[in-house]
Amino acid sequence: MARKSQSSVEYDAVIIGSGPNGLGAANTLASEGWRVLVVESHETPGGGARSAELTLPGFVHDTCSAIHPMALASPLFQSLPLAEHGLEWIHPEILVAHPFDEGDIPAAAMLKSYEETAAGLGDDAAAYRRLFGPLVQNADALFGELLGPLPMPPKHPIALTQFGLRVLPSALAAARRYFCDEPARALFAGNAAHSVMPLDRPLATSAIGMMLMLAGHVHGWPFPKGGAGKITDALVGCLKRFGGEIVCGWRVKTLDELPKARAYLFDTAPSILADVAGDRLPEGYRRRLKRYRHGPGIFKIDYALSEAVPWASQACRRAGTVHVGGTLDEIVISEREAWNGIHAEKPFVLATQQSVFDETRAPEGKHTFWAYCHVPSGSTVDMTEAIENQIERFAPGFRDCILARHTMNCADFERYNPCLIGGDVVGGVADWRQLFTRPVARWNPYTTPANDIFIGSASTPPGGGVHGMAGYWAAQAVMSGHRPAGHA
Repeated sequence: MARKSQSSVEYDAVIIGSGPNGLGAANTLASEGWRVLVVESHETPGGGARSAELTLPGFVHDTCSAIHPMALASPLFQSLPLAEHGLEWIHPEILVAHPFDEGDIPAAAMLKSYEETAAGLGDDAAAYRRLFGPLVQNADALFGELLGPLPMPPKHPIALTQFGLRVLPSALAAARRYFCDEPARALFAGNAAHSVMPLDRPLATSAIGMMLMLAGHVHGWPFPKGGAGKITDALVGCLKRFGGEIVCGWRVKTLDELPKARAYLFDTAPSILADVAGDRLPEGYRRRLKRYRHGPGIFKIDYALSEAVPWASQACRRAGTVHVGGTLDEIVISEREAWNGIHAEKPFVLATQQSVFDETRAPEGKHTFWAYCHVPSGSTVDMTEAIENQIERFAPGFRDCILARHTMNCADFERYNPCLIGGDVVGGVADWRQLFTRPVARWNPYTTPANDIFIGSASTPPGGGVHGMAGYWAAQAVMSGHRPAGHA
């Protein structure tokens, strides 16, 4: 369609925040001919997908996200020419390894094939196949339903019912119901612990764990060659190809300081939307945004190592991700303590070792290592000793490999990215009360009472993760009610 000059509108859409969701929204709009500006407070774009030399020269660390189970399942990422802008995915042979102190199986291993994963789980092999076989067969339909707002009515009711019945119990109850032995139980619990909630909470803990495992069995748990920042580079490259613009180093305080636009879309925490929009939004709606609940935070350590982590288990040495937490009961205790304001003596540790598979991450012969645990919201307690005790437990001699460390507590994360309220890196509590009402209960969660203000962040469906789908759906909401200024 022909463009017409409209000097009163500088942009069709201004997007506040350049995380994967903000850039996802920007690409969705710009690819449809919208004039788009992205505004970012940090000096570089990326939100939770950035990389930096945090320890020593030549050691490339992922500042926040590291492994991306939902990236290849994302319809948005599938639709964008990310590879043309340098994005190359690496797929470890073993997606996740979960080591144990004793038992017939030194470590449970999750591979892309659910059949091969089941074969390594002893007496639980048949149960694992029964649990995941039907889901894998209907995975495309499920991802289409679950990577967005709750579909009403669902397009694939049978597939969604199969999934729903499996995830109704809490992760703790599901692990005990579906499996009889510790390896399968702990493997499931470790995935469910990504929910950052007590594992005895119903629905959400099982749903998040099963979604991550299903994504692994269909698409793998990949990471980008060269660091998480390569995802951002590719998204920015696509945006510029579509004619979009991005400005960094601009912390927006009020909407009045932004260029005039037909729509403003926030890739931020709900409280930031409330503050920046101010009286453009009704007071009652702002109060509801301010009541949005954030959960525990994280304490993270990035390591420069003289050699790869000396795991006792060979499976751990070949895994991209290692869940360090011991038994099901130990993981349950650790996650409950973080929720209840207690710093666990034996925390569940999520660890990744990209340099084992990606030579660009460290100087020749050296390695990077990324590890974090969940801690009470806003914590400034140093969890280094607790984390390293857990790693040494399954990798004797680990401390002897450390060349340098870089730590970040909850306060550090919030200073680094104001959207990570209290160190919450998953965009808010995802329990049954808030899973389907993010950020507040509305028929279209990406809209607000102001018809030109929208939100599409980890605090909207489908929640946390590097997939860009919250931004995609928010952009759809924008386009359903607006037409770009230059279009007839």
